[in-house]
Order: sequence, then C-alpha cells, then structure tokens
Amino acid sequence: MTTSPRIEVRTAAPDELAEPLSLLEESLRNGNLVPSPFAGQLARAIERGDLEVLAAWSNGRVVGVAVLSLRPNVSLGALFASIEDFYVRPEVRRRGVGRALLGAMEDLCKERGVSYVEVQTDGEAASFYEALGYEPEPGVRVLSRSYAL
Repeated sequence: MTTSPRIEVRTAAPDELAEPLSLLEESLRNGNLVPSPFAGQLARAIERGDLEVLAAWSNGRVVGVAVLSLRPNVSLGALFASIEDFYVRPEVRRRGVGRALLGAMEDLCKERGVSYVEVQTDGEAASFYEALGYEPEPGVRVLSRSYAL
C-alpha cells in the first residue's frame, strides 16, 4: 500500500519565492534561472495582489507550485484568474499534491471574489483539470504572438 505524503499548501510572500521559483526553473526552464529583473517583477506583482504563488510542501521541501494571475475583466464585471504555471514533482504525482494546490487556489479565488479561472494546457494535463471540474471552452481559440526582446 502506498501512503500519501502530508501536504501543506502556502502562499509565498515576495521574500519567499526562492524555493518555489527554483522548482519552476528546474522543471519548466531546464534549470535556467529567470533573469533577476524578472524575479523582481514577480515579487512586485505579488505585493500588488496581481499574482499569487502557491507552494505545496511535503517533508520539508517544495513538491509542487501553482502561479495564479489575477486581473479585472470588464465583460465579467469581476476579477478573472488564469493559472500561469503549475508543476508537481513526478515522484509525488497522483498523491494529492495537484488536488491540494487547486483546492488552495479555489479557496483563494473565493476570498478574492474571482468568478472565473482558466488554464491553457496540453492534452496530457487536460484530464487532470477535467477530473476536477474544469471544462473545455467551446468555440474559443488561443492565438499568440511573440515579440523580440
């Protein structure tokens, strides 16, 4: 029988970004550090309340991270949120870490008056979100454009 790790989810204050950011850099950026000015932008966005970083902790280390962006949406007449980054270490997947992160995000959204949350994801993770009540948006296409910096 496999036991689930004890999971604690906490929001990261601007001065507590090092470990959650390190996990995202390791997993989503192939170990490449985000530029220092960008890390400062993240901290300021948290201070303004435009961004929430939730970290799932187990046995003294970060095992999952969710980054939630919040912004006003005129057509909704309320705050809108999007899951910008979401990652759970492979060795603790299917043990409740992702559910715990999304549960904490749901609580946070209720507290902040968020009426709509979206996530853009690949096919592999879509079933995870769908199992937790997220639905595909019919007729919606995501378009993007990159700019040289």
